[in-house]
Amino acid sequence: MKKMILKSAIFSLFVISYPLLQAQDTIVLDKIIAKVGGEVIFHSDVEEQMAMMRERKATPGDAERCLILESLMAQAMLVHYAKIDSVEVTDDQVESEIDSRMNQILSMMNNDRKMFQDVYGQTVSEMREQVKDDMLRKLLADKMRAEIMNKVGVTPSEVVDFYHRIPADSLPYFNAEVELAEIVIKPKVNQEERAKALQKINSIKDQIKAGADFEELARKYSDDGSAKDGGNLGWTTRGNFVPEFEGAAFQLEKGQISDVVESEFGFHIIQLIERRVNSINTRHILIRPRITDPDLEKTKNKLDSIKHLIEIDTMTFADAVHKFGDKKVQSFSNNGRMINPKTSNTFFETGDVDSEIFFNIDTLSVGEITPPIQYRTPLGDYEYKIVQLQGRTSPHLANLKQDYSRIQDAARESKRNLAFGDWLSKKLASTYILIDPQYRQCPNIEHWQAKWMSYN
Repeated sequence: MKKMILKSAIFSLFVISYPLLQAQDTIVLDKIIAKVGGEVIFHSDVEEQMAMMRERKATPGDAERCLILESLMAQAMLVHYAKIDSVEVTDDQVESEIDSRMNQILSMMNNDRKMFQDVYGQTVSEMREQVKDDMLRKLLADKMRAEIMNKVGVTPSEVVDFYHRIPADSLPYFNAEVELAEIVIKPKVNQEERAKALQKINSIKDQIKAGADFEELARKYSDDGSAKDGGNLGWTTRGNFVPEFEGAAFQLEKGQISDVVESEFGFHIIQLIERRVNSINTRHILIRPRITDPDLEKTKNKLDSIKHLIEIDTMTFADAVHKFGDKKVQSFSNNGRMINPKTSNTFFETGDVDSEIFFNIDTLSVGEITPPIQYRTPLGDYEYKIVQLQGRTSPHLANLKQDYSRIQDAARESKRNLAFGDWLSKKLASTYILIDPQYRQCPNIEHWQAKWMSYN
């Protein structure tokens, strides 16, 4: 028996950015409805995804239920052969992926663990344990799929052929779009403010040594969202903290408190709450040096100077990104080109562009650069960037001249899907498959059916 809706909400952690599904007490009797090799699919597995669709205001029926089952069977086939082919997913990879998703949700809840428990009906630790097996299966399937598909490429002639096979009345219509690049500079803390912050964190450290409660001090003084939870940062594995913090945290023993640690965020005192294999649960107190108005003005003037160097052809925009830009910004490794988080490509419909940037680029010609733009980071700090308009298109039907890279991506994806379909077809002939009779009416399942389950 499973709490179907609850587990559906758990899965929603991994597919939507800010889930608000409430745990309910709906209970279903479970049964196996399909077997693929050594993998089994339960009735509740299908119903969980049906429930998720209903939560999104959809009205799924038998057709959607059939498609869900086929998707689950395809994943089961991948997992089955991943195990046969000894595809490896380590415990660290599973823990890291769960940590990443959990931390993302917690950050959107301002690290409010009570809210998390209210929404999901379980603590973060309980949730982690419940999703572990499912995450392992997901990563195994993803890795097996990647081995099948990632070597597939397309030639320019295949891109052209793919485009010409699209019926004229099916060509996508693109709204006005822009391509943008940025140089981001983080203001430097002046020495006076750094000294004030260091003095404050050392004073807090002295209070801890004198017996003061760490959690209470975190609630009172810490300059980040974890303060309300006594500084608790939850469970995490290596690679999720900045190097200075991580290096100190992983050296601690249970209950031990670190010396003062300096990172790009400020000064930390860290306490190890618990260790579990390669995961740790920590709390910290963060004191962040204040950025002053003169610090911001220096940053703005520096970006003005960089803009001038680019405009007089002393250096290219890409060169300036790598010489002056913040290395931790996603666009840094892409020569400054900004990625649209909605589409994961470099094209922004004008409505997707941040309003402050839009008003600065609206009158620019391609190649021109905005004045320094002040903006706020997720932590509330002010930083500056300059933005170059690298491309602009008017509304148009997709064509090879303007949209080659996107057509290339679509052609590659189509070819990869064909490669996966070929792999699947070959495996069907040699894989033990069993399907419940209630899904006999599913037209998309016919090619899977070797024989039917029978019940007395």
